[in-house]
Amino acid sequence: MANTYTKIHLQFVFAVKYRRALIQPAWENELYKYITGIVQNHNHKMLAINGVEDHIHILVGMRPSQSISDLLRDIKGDSALWINESKFIDTKFEWQSGYGAFSYSPEAVKNVIRYILNQKEHHNNQLFKQEYLDLLAYHEVEYDPQYIFEDPI
Repeated sequence: MANTYTKIHLQFVFAVKYRRALIQPAWENELYKYITGIVQNHNHKMLAINGVEDHIHILVGMRPSQSISDLLRDIKGDSALWINESKFIDTKFEWQSGYGAFSYSPEAVKNVIRYILNQKEHHNNQLFKQEYLDLLAYHEVEYDPQYIFEDPI
């Protein structure tokens, strides 16, 4: 888009369906590379990606040429298909419906990148559900508790 200048930093958080611990260390880096490729193929910039066995965080420099919901649909749909076709697990892999999307100023980006890259250490001290509720509170996002990520089964 000529004469369109933007700097949009968005953190996305999404979970495995029922927050099941299915993302394994043996293939998580390949998953992150695959998701990075999806983001880059849509002309956005991957700034950070990391997570733990039941959810991931990504920080994206977003271009205004695509909606957030379309990008997340592509990331979640394409990556779930890739995981299933790769047969990394013995069960069907699905991402839980919904996601969190949080915006940051350019000054905050370095801290958000550090936060995302330290997810494994962070989750030694805090459960995902509390982390997610803290993100919603920090960003002053109103929510209905019945629609927060489903508990593990």
